[in-house]
Parts: sequence; C-alpha cells; structure tokens
Amino acid sequence: MDKNKGERLREPYRQVRGRSLGRGNWQKFWRLNFLLFLMFVCVGIVSWRLSSVQILNRSFFQNEGKNRTIRTVPLEASRGLILDRNGEPLAVSTPLTSIGINLKNTDLDRSEILALANTLSLNGDVLASRIQNNLGMGRNFIYIKRHLPPTEADQVLNLGVPGVESRTEYQRFYPQGEVAAHIVGFSNVDDVGQEGLELVYDEYLKGSPGKRQVVEDGRGNILEEITTLKNAEPGNNLELSIDFRLQNLAYKELKAEFVKRRARSATIVVLDVSSGEVLAMANQPSYNPHNKSNLTDFSLMRNRALTDVFEPGSTVKAFTIAAALESGMYHPSTIIETSPGWMMVNGNEVKDIHDYGTLKLSQVITKSSNIGTSKIAFDIGPEPIRDLLERVGFGRATGTGFPGERSGVLPSPVRWSKIETATLSYGYGLSATALQLAQAYSVIADRGILKPVSLIKLSDEEINSLPRQKVLSSELSLQVLDMLSSVVDVSRGGSAVGAKVPFYKVAGKTGTAHVVGDSGYEENLHNSLFVGLIPVSKPKLVIVVVINEPKGSEHYGGQVAAPVFSRVASGAMRVLNIVPDDVPLLLSAGEQ
Repeated sequence: MDKNKGERLREPYRQVRGRSLGRGNWQKFWRLNFLLFLMFVCVGIVSWRLSSVQILNRSFFQNEGKNRTIRTVPLEASRGLILDRNGEPLAVSTPLTSIGINLKNTDLDRSEILALANTLSLNGDVLASRIQNNLGMGRNFIYIKRHLPPTEADQVLNLGVPGVESRTEYQRFYPQGEVAAHIVGFSNVDDVGQEGLELVYDEYLKGSPGKRQVVEDGRGNILEEITTLKNAEPGNNLELSIDFRLQNLAYKELKAEFVKRRARSATIVVLDVSSGEVLAMANQPSYNPHNKSNLTDFSLMRNRALTDVFEPGSTVKAFTIAAALESGMYHPSTIIETSPGWMMVNGNEVKDIHDYGTLKLSQVITKSSNIGTSKIAFDIGPEPIRDLLERVGFGRATGTGFPGERSGVLPSPVRWSKIETATLSYGYGLSATALQLAQAYSVIADRGILKPVSLIKLSDEEINSLPRQKVLSSELSLQVLDMLSSVVDVSRGGSAVGAKVPFYKVAGKTGTAHVVGDSGYEENLHNSLFVGLIPVSKPKLVIVVVINEPKGSEHYGGQVAAPVFSRVASGAMRVLNIVPDDVPLLLSAGEQ
C-alpha cells in the first residue's frame, strides 16, 4: 500500500472525528471533566474531614458534644433546724418548687408569655418586658415565680412552654411565728439569714449544695438526669437556750400588759441563774416573720432586750447598798436620816415619794429611798458604786453576738459633781439593756458569781467550764438578797405586793424612771421596771420586766411591771417543777 493510499484510508476517520469534536463539543468535554474533578476533590475533602473527626480527633469532638448537651446543675441544700432547748422546732425548711425560664435559645411568642403570666397570676406585659431585659443583659436563666406549692407548679409545667423549668428550693417556716421572732429572726427568699440568730449563725445553718449532671436539648430543656456528682448536705441544727414553754408564757403575759397599758414598747427576759442561759426573751410590739412584705416599720424587728438601752432607775439601788456594805462603813442596821423627804443638790431637787424619816440601811431598799442612796453615795463616794456596777456587767455588752446588741453607758467623769454622784446612786445618768440588768442581778442570786450569758443551749460540760468571776462576796450577796426579799414582803414594809408568787419566796426591786425627751426629762412619761429573783431559798430564775411609757394613772414599777413578773414566775415554777419554799400555812394545816 503506497503512502497516498494510507492517507486516503485515514481521511474518513478524520472527518468523523472533526464532526464530533468541533469547538462547541470540545468545550462541553472539558467542562464535564472539570466538574468530575471538582467532585473528586470535594469527596476527598469530605473524606479527609470525616477521618479527622472520627479517627484523628474523635475524643476532642466527643467532649465538645458533651459540653454542649451535658450540664452540671446545683442541688439545693436545706438549712439546718433551729430548736428550743427541748427540741421544739422554731425554724424549719420546707421544699417548694420555683418556676424559671431558660433564656438560652428560647424564643417565646406573646401568646406563650401571656399564658404563662395568666397561670402564675402575673402581669403579661411586665413579664414580657422582664424577659426581654434579661435577654439584653445576656442572662441564661431567670426565676419567674418562686416557692410555689407542687400543684401550682405542675399547672405551669403542663402548659409546655419552651424553656420553662422547675427547680426545688427551700423556704423557711417559723412554727411559733411572732412569739419567737425577735430571737430567731428570719431568712430571705434565697435562704440567707437576715435578722436575729438566723443572721448570726448563717454560715453554721446553711447547707452545702450538691451537683448533678443532666442532658439538655438545644433550647436548654432538661431531657434526663445522668448522675449525681455530689449529694447536697443539710446545714447544722442550732439548739437555743430558749424553753418555748416559758417563751410562750412570757410573750403572752407581756403582750397582755402592753395592750392594757397602751405602752410604747415592752420587754421581758428570763435568765437561768446557774448556767447563764436565756430561757425566754420577748418584746412588744412584735412581727410575723412570714409576712415581711407588709413590714414598713423596721423598729418592729428590733430585739429590744438587747438593742434598746434605758436608765435602770431604782433597780440600781441594790448595787449602791452592796457598795456601801463592801466599803465597811455600813452594815444592815446602820441608821440613815431621810427627812423631810427631799433635798437640794446643786440646784436640783432630789426627793422621795414619801417622807420615810429614819431608815436602816436595809430599809433604804425596801422603801426605795433616793435620799437614802444619795447620802450613802456622798459618804462613800461615786467610785465604789461605779466600780461595783462595772464588775457586775454594766457598761459592756453581754457577748451574745446578737446583731445590734448595745453595751449601754456607764459614766466615768474625771470629776464627779454632787448631783452626778446622787443620780448614779439611784439609777440615773447610766444606761443598760434588759439582758445586762438580768446578768447583773444574777450575781446577787448566785452568791457573787458573774458568768457569761448565752442564747445557745449549753451542755453540762460547757456549763461546768464557764469562766466564773467572783465579783462580790457570798456573805454580802446573801445580805442584799435578804434586803431585796423585803420589797415583796408586806410584813417587812414592802410595797411591791403585785410581785408575790403563791408558795414561793420572791426577792426583787422596782424601778420607775422618767423618760428623756428633747428638752430633758419628761414629767409624765415613765419606764416601769421590775427585777425579780425566785425562789429566794435557792434562786433559779432572774426575770426582768420593762414597760416603756405606760399610759393611764398607774406608772410605778410595782403597779405595772411587778404583776407581769408574778404571772410569768408562777407559771415558770410549775413548768420547771421547782419545789416551793414558802408553805408554812400548808404545813400547819397538815399537822392539824
């Protein structure tokens, strides 16, 4: 075959190929191949990425996935109980349900917000505005309504509104209400102590929250609980020195007198002589710890027995007499002339209610003579009296740690004027709290021993290890105790017959002090006081009663405060099962 013949044979092929691969056909061919190439590259990239995710970085992406679906949420811990000395609950925590909304990835429409608001008895516009404001602040969760009963919470959850969650919280409940409110105090909606011992012992009472792991969906709804990482631990229980039987009795009697006398305020303290424990402490007016939203007068929340100071008036005379005996210049039968029942001191009048004439030292307390104590103070000087008052606890806080506790004022001038000396002897010019007064009288009751006072129940070991100071001799304490018993004994000239307790010997001292106003002492405003010790044979209790500014014709301590002491002491003797020490008539009748 020659060369030309070969070319002729290939010509048809060229013609066919030329027809199939013209310019347009060539473009389609390359486009198809380019697309195939791109698809190959994409498949390669996806394959590489899948291998990277599934093989090379598998653990990393698993953890990231868990972090976006598994959450650690807190487990609320209940607050510890507050109990009286016999285990009676004064404050308990009750589990309730709070409703909130998880704002993460939640997009509620107006109809859902309105349905939520209507079920919770809330204003729909206010709720919508609140949700929007918190979204703008970047918050993930807000409470809508807290501390709901389970039935009400279920009604809300049954609406199926996206992002709405329920959380268990604890609300404080005070079974004894206003009776123990000033001592126990209260906690806020977050279960944090705000007043009283709830505040003082907040760290001790509050529990330790736990943790749990849950699975959430993309909108923040909890799908399931995985595990509990840490169990919630409840707070410690707190046992108070208070005996609720006495607390209830003291509160009831104090309130009755407060209402009867239309007084500005009133306070009572019942102190155990041997241990220094406060068995009862009540104030008027009081408040309901469950209804704090209506409290506009914050003075109602003050524990006046610890935060309010007053001039103790004639109740100080017991210590003036003790200082006189301690000086060695006086003994119980020393004669003091008080006629004509008044005297002028630096242009100021010092007077007695009556002209008592010639009195023995022991009778100065019985008759509560201002002239008698003033003359004693002029004789021995003010320093021994002030020194003794300081030794028994005046001028310094009792150390209970209670918020707002006052220490009172015990004057210490560089030079004592004559009128300052006189007024100190009968309880003016200094100030104290009701608990300080009770502690001071416990020294006389316990043969000269000063010990700390406590609002917390003490064990026998703690009582035995208390720091005890001998600040007064036993003999002198017994002498003063006997003089104080004459105040309630009519046969010995006493006038505070309202303080008598059937079948028990009582020692005590009345006090009536003018109230300080803007321009000095108010002529017609008084504080009425009585401090009593019972039973005299072996004093168990010191009871202080203070009625501030009673209205009406009666205002003396023996008329207003002493009867409250009588009723409370009488009930306390029965509750504590104290053996009577004044039953001569019963014994005589039994012998016949």
